[in-house]
Amino acid sequence: MIKTNTPNNEVLSVKRKTKLAAFFQFPLIWMLVGVLGIILANVTFNWLSTDLNALGSIILTLVGSAVVILIYWLAMKFLARRPVPELLFQRRAVSEVTLGAVVALIFIIVSTTLIVLFDGYSFEWSTGNTSAVVWPIITTSLGAAFVEELIFRGLAFQAIERMGGSWLALTLTSLFFGIAHLGNPGATIWGGLSISIEAGVLLGAAFLWRRNVWFIISLHFLWNTLEGLLGIPVSGHPSAGLFTVEVTGPTLLTGGNFGLEASIIPVIISLVIAVPMLISARRKGHLLPLRQDPR
Repeated sequence: MIKTNTPNNEVLSVKRKTKLAAFFQFPLIWMLVGVLGIILANVTFNWLSTDLNALGSIILTLVGSAVVILIYWLAMKFLARRPVPELLFQRRAVSEVTLGAVVALIFIIVSTTLIVLFDGYSFEWSTGNTSAVVWPIITTSLGAAFVEELIFRGLAFQAIERMGGSWLALTLTSLFFGIAHLGNPGATIWGGLSISIEAGVLLGAAFLWRRNVWFIISLHFLWNTLEGLLGIPVSGHPSAGLFTVEVTGPTLLTGGNFGLEASIIPVIISLVIAVPMLISARRKGHLLPLRQDPR
């Protein structure tokens, strides 16, 4: 008579599944899997968009944005094993998108106006084809906003936050965001540092304040779009906007070839906006301390 050891086999199988689940629930693991998935999707859709017309590009960008949102949701839901309240659609998504757009509008208008008042920029309307300028800028800004925010504030921020708390997450993701832009045209150490402060800190503070990805995606999208439409280089990338910009002031004021992000003005303005966000986030209990169990 052959004896079976089915209960033991079942126990071993359960243990293996538990270990595998615990492996993927570790923050750095689900962060890396999610980041790789988003990067792969982004590279694929960028390749597919080659030589498409304006309408085709915007449609493909919208599809690509939906795909990276799906990848983010899958990573959080099935690897991190956590709810995803920051992705709630319904009415809150609309209000968060609107609020993010308002913050971006204030940030860019105030920063640009101050630089103009200090004789750093002068603008002249460009008489080119408006639609040929607007749609490529919107397409590029939309793709960048979804990909960068889901990677840096969605995955990286929350993974680090679970291991070391909110302040460590804010510090490291801000530094990483600045470093990631050092490869851009015209980038300098100051340019990377300024990106870390005005974009890394501001967008990180915005996420802590609202705990909603639609808010930060909207803020990031309109920020880049307005810069591009004004004809100002976006983090070193030249933009054929609706205006021709003449840069007449010192680099510290204007940002030089790197654009608005390397100007001291938006660095200061971003901190003026970010600090109240952080204070409000703390009052709401949105700041997480260092946890003993990072899962």
